[in-house]
Amino acid sequence: MRIAVTGSIATDHLMTFPGRFADQLVADQLHTVSLSFLVDALDVRRGGVAANITFGMGQLGTRPILVGAAGSDFDEYRAWLDRHGVDTASVRISETLHTARFVCTTDADHNQIGSFYTGAMSEARLIELKTVADRVGGLDLVSIGADDPEAMLRHTEECRSRDIPFAADFSQQIARMEGEEIRTLLDGATYLFSNEYEKGLIESKTGWTDAEILSRVGHRVTTLGANGVRIEPAGKDPIEVGVPEEEAKVEPTGVGDAFRAGFLSGLAWGVSHERAAQVGCMLATLVIETVGTQEYELRRSNFMDRFTKAYGHEAAAEVRPHLAA
Repeated sequence: MRIAVTGSIATDHLMTFPGRFADQLVADQLHTVSLSFLVDALDVRRGGVAANITFGMGQLGTRPILVGAAGSDFDEYRAWLDRHGVDTASVRISETLHTARFVCTTDADHNQIGSFYTGAMSEARLIELKTVADRVGGLDLVSIGADDPEAMLRHTEECRSRDIPFAADFSQQIARMEGEEIRTLLDGATYLFSNEYEKGLIESKTGWTDAEILSRVGHRVTTLGANGVRIEPAGKDPIEVGVPEEEAKVEPTGVGDAFRAGFLSGLAWGVSHERAAQVGCMLATLVIETVGTQEYELRRSNFMDRFTKAYGHEAAAEVRPHLAA
């Protein structure tokens, strides 16, 4: 199964604030917020939702296709992704702009405040999926992640016009999108990804109820933080999957991307949605135990030991042959 992942390619600058954001906010002054946080740590890491997802898929051996735009400073990052099983041949390199950058501060409660510089990402709208499909011999699924908004719209419409199944995954871009754009991006998606907060925001902005949205997509996949994930197939009972036990809770950035990497890899393997979600939750657990979105190490024996402990021997027996391959 050939899966392309579109979305941002970025560098993450991750900082840690030892206090709580909530303690710095004055309820009647939220319209004039002016705050500066003295942070304890700075980590510069590779990131971007599409790069994070494809890195995880590459670790699981599914050879994903990364589709996005980067700057001339992408050479080292490209080499890293190539070494970890990602097809980067469809990345567009800008002649004038730097690779996008995400700057994020996390407080003691794991709340986050972030800013995103688009940079070369604005040129993602110039990428045609047909060119990608022709190069690799066709596409079975395109996951359309947070990206230049025009690129997200173009890639969604192209999937529809070429009958390519697609997954809608707005994540950070929901905040700047209007209801009409969101309705356009999700209508007809095979999968709609969001977290629980984004789920409510999608419903609020589109004006569609939960049932109306589910009638317009094949499956609604909602991550629930520490409570795992819920998969709602149209016309069928929902599937709920819990998360494995964490060895440590270090840094949450990229956890959602790791879940998507595992889930999409499960689809590529042809396992059930429940198994795919379990793989996603296991991979997400590795990320929350690590600083950075692509710094975790997937050791297959350890992965399967923890997977078996969390989900049982029957689940492990279905996943093990794919992971070994």
